[in-house]
Amino acid sequence: MRPLEDLRIIAVEQYGAGPFGSVHLADLGAEAIKIEDPRHGGDVGRYVPPYSTGEDSLFFETFNRNKKSLSLDLSTAAGRAVFEDLVAVSDVVYSNLRGDVPARMGITYDDLKHVNPAIVCCSLTGFGMTGPRSSEPGYDYILQGLAGWMDLTGEPDGPPTKSGLSMVDYSGGLVAAISLLAGVHAARRDGVGMDCDVSLYDTAISMLTYPGVWHLNEGFTPQRTHHSAHPSLVPFQAFEAADGWLVVGCAKEKFWQRLTEVIHRPDLATDERFRTFADRQRHAAELLPVLEEVFRTRTVATWLSVLYPASIPCGPINDVAQALREPHTLARNLIVETEHPVYGTVQQLASPVRVGDEAPAYRRAPHRHEDFKHLVTNVLGYGPEQVQGLTETGAFGPVPAGSSEGTS
Repeated sequence: MRPLEDLRIIAVEQYGAGPFGSVHLADLGAEAIKIEDPRHGGDVGRYVPPYSTGEDSLFFETFNRNKKSLSLDLSTAAGRAVFEDLVAVSDVVYSNLRGDVPARMGITYDDLKHVNPAIVCCSLTGFGMTGPRSSEPGYDYILQGLAGWMDLTGEPDGPPTKSGLSMVDYSGGLVAAISLLAGVHAARRDGVGMDCDVSLYDTAISMLTYPGVWHLNEGFTPQRTHHSAHPSLVPFQAFEAADGWLVVGCAKEKFWQRLTEVIHRPDLATDERFRTFADRQRHAAELLPVLEEVFRTRTVATWLSVLYPASIPCGPINDVAQALREPHTLARNLIVETEHPVYGTVQQLASPVRVGDEAPAYRRAPHRHEDFKHLVTNVLGYGPEQVQGLTETGAFGPVPAGSSEGTS
């Protein structure tokens, strides 16, 4: 069996953060059932441009492979009944909604424990289910600003800068996945479920890590650094070469000694101003212009050809295309393929989660409501008449004229 093959997740999820958390669980074998609102065309991620056609988009493919889809109108009594039947045979209700919405929708543990006392209700929200901002929507960009990330990012004389990736969303999704698994472990041990109140805000604040701890204890004020330099290790930053950029980092004294040899400046190693980490930090304004001038004299490839053999931490600053062509990317099987009726062969990025030796199997993201027959028949055990009745009362949304869905 695949590692999570015995885990069933009801995912009331949308867009990026929530689906990013659950896609790793689905890759590990969990049955992730996306509940999509038929009143609004399902997950809004299906329609994200520029690479979208109808209800298919490469954005949606990114976050929803290996999942199943069921259109279910939770605002109707019939849809709610189907939802609770799913809860009865599942391990987790997972959502990423505004903080006040899970309680309003009735998808918290208190709302569902009568159906399944061991159900785990994991809610990934913008600001959490308590606190003065709990009813506010949370977006990655807003949270990068609110949590201090943008103030830390960029050149010292430039504007506050957002990360090029939605790192709060993606980090929040991974935190939710960890919380979800911990909750399931406890529920299986104790027979009692719980709420997991996870938020993007909590995630963003916790990821301030040591600069935050330094501030709390010593009043440290983080400053943006030139060329993305490390706040305390010198040299450890981006350097411009003759034809591009590379990162060189001396995280240990031995690397500094080797660097001075490789760049043919042994005098820097014996200079009293640059002997130790503390010395180099105090005199960074004198040292770094010297190093910057040296690095501009050769190409990136030439520098790497001497830095790598000396075991000095370094690497090129790739663009996305170069990163995806890196030999190590290919050697680690980080690009995988799925087959799609609209896009043909879709190349995707593999999950970094590795468990055991068996490689994950990858299936394209589901079409909306694609797994209806499997779920109502094999998971819920409904017969044709029951399905017909639920369909006619709006459980699965409006049925087009002439549809035979209800009796299939």
